[in-house]
Amino acid sequence: MNSGKRVLLTGGTGFVGQRLQGALVASGHTLSVVTRSPERRRSASAGVSFEPWLPDLARQQAVVHLAGEPIFGKRWNAAVKAEILASRVDSTRRLVEAMRSADPRPEVFVCASAVGYYGDRGDEQLTESAAPGSTFLSQVCQAWEAEALRAEELGVRVVRVRIGVVLGAGGGALARMLLPFKLGAGGPIGSGRQWFPWVHLRDLAELIVRAVDDPALAGPLNAVAPEQVTNRDFARALGRALHRPAFLPTPAFALRLALGEVTDVLLESQRCVPEAAQEAGFSFRFPGLDAALADIVG
Repeated sequence: MNSGKRVLLTGGTGFVGQRLQGALVASGHTLSVVTRSPERRRSASAGVSFEPWLPDLARQQAVVHLAGEPIFGKRWNAAVKAEILASRVDSTRRLVEAMRSADPRPEVFVCASAVGYYGDRGDEQLTESAAPGSTFLSQVCQAWEAEALRAEELGVRVVRVRIGVVLGAGGGALARMLLPFKLGAGGPIGSGRQWFPWVHLRDLAELIVRAVDDPALAGPLNAVAPEQVTNRDFARALGRALHRPAFLPTPAFALRLALGEVTDVLLESQRCVPEAAQEAGFSFRFPGLDAALADIVG
């Protein structure tokens, strides 16, 4: 399945991107990471080079696009929301236009999206065929994916990876959660009944590599673990992993005072199923939450 492609990666210096760099190189790919920092280009490791935005895509057989403004970086207002949307839609549009001009064109375009695509759906089981929601993040994901899909018109295989909450050491959502839990002040958010779609960082990186390698994979791909848990289940599991109590809930009103509208993202419920990955025969290294947390914080 793996033919050692030349892969261009955007967002490759972030939390997910750094892990993905190693996974792609370990799978035999030659990797170019887009960066505006000249010092990074001088420190490229074996199998990795750094490129300015945007290099000639005729030299690339695959493009993996992770770049985008952080959702939780700032308190939301109209300008921040416009920036979140533009950082995803505009960059994806530029990549697709660069593919249009390339000869030959890349074979595959793997574009990040998020489970926020589905909006707030309560207890509904959400496979990749589920309809989109109507929240702000759902609208962002729909616009983002629509731009990526334009590459199909060029004969490029497109995989839209709808990513859940990524759990890994040294960054991401878990890094922000650990301190209160270590202090014994952790617990569920709001009611805790909302579903919490999660994925181990290692599984996410390997799933993206699989999307690059497998010509049978196309369309939406839920990047979530098979085990479905609620936010309350997650809090209890993290408490067990840290040997700390985890019963102090964070009230929704307190979050809204502190964070504003972005609180809605933490309270939304998405009971996602990784149907496409499982049908493709992908084997999760961490299908269950307890083993995943033991690997990260144990």
